[in-house]
Amino acid sequence: MTDFFLGIGLNILLACVGFFVLIKSADFFVDGAASVARNFKISTTVVGLTIVAFGTSAPELAISFSSHISGNADILFGNVIGSNITNILVILGAAILIKPFEVSKSVVKIEIPILMLVTIGMAVLLLDNLFYASKPNVLTRTDGIMLLLLFSVFVFYLITIISNKSSVTIDDMPPKYTIVKAVIATVLGLLGIILGSELVVSNAVTLAVGIGISQKIISVTIISIGTSLPELATVLTATRKGENSIAIGSMIGSNIFNTCIVLGLPIVFLGGIETQVFGLIDMAFMVFTLFLLWMFSFTKYALERHEGAIFLGIYALYLVYIFLQ
Repeated sequence: MTDFFLGIGLNILLACVGFFVLIKSADFFVDGAASVARNFKISTTVVGLTIVAFGTSAPELAISFSSHISGNADILFGNVIGSNITNILVILGAAILIKPFEVSKSVVKIEIPILMLVTIGMAVLLLDNLFYASKPNVLTRTDGIMLLLLFSVFVFYLITIISNKSSVTIDDMPPKYTIVKAVIATVLGLLGIILGSELVVSNAVTLAVGIGISQKIISVTIISIGTSLPELATVLTATRKGENSIAIGSMIGSNIFNTCIVLGLPIVFLGGIETQVFGLIDMAFMVFTLFLLWMFSFTKYALERHEGAIFLGIYALYLVYIFLQ
């Protein structure tokens, strides 16, 4: 019995170390990438949708590859689904509670609809048993390619922004690092992200098996929230500084990146996966959160405190559903 508790304690300690390495490495990665961007005067909208969004999603990408390699498909799915839900309901909800902000028309009319298209596309590809009752929910390598193609829609939009020069101009703050230091910080941050993600996944799986908790609960709570901490820090900081385009842009870009790249890329490289625990309710809930975000944003082109409270309340209900399964 003593060995059992020592083993659990060691798993928790190593997972915490992994989270610390993951989060600090993500900070270095984002700071380095953002410094490169500022040196080249890239707009805040593009920074939010790309460098900040993709950089803070690097932990999810590393965990997805680790989960696929170790055969833990439910952690891979939970990592993506849980992170997407957490980004909108928890991170954006908390940011709105602290400081409500306006939402640009391009976010409401273009960027959120693109995210909804990508999310619904993922749901259609995954929900095989909705169309064929005898089939499990599977994402094949072909489905992974389809997700990458959906990502190309987003890339085309970004190219349009850059070519038309219609996005918001980046602030005049100097870059944190010179170009050389920025590249070093980016590379070291990425290496730390990979190491930290491996510690988190391996010990989370061992802990889940050891104390009888399902991989679904572990993945959509501990892992998804833990890997979303870089997004949380970024969004809260951007909101406090009035950089609304970075705050909401990073959420939208991160969710698109999670759905298309974090989920699609490991499948394309490593092969298809199936899940027995993620299905229609999870997909419908994820789409519902996006519809709610669009509806709140569309009414006044702003997000207000009571709407942030609604986001957090809905997330609490989702957690109740997960634990009651």
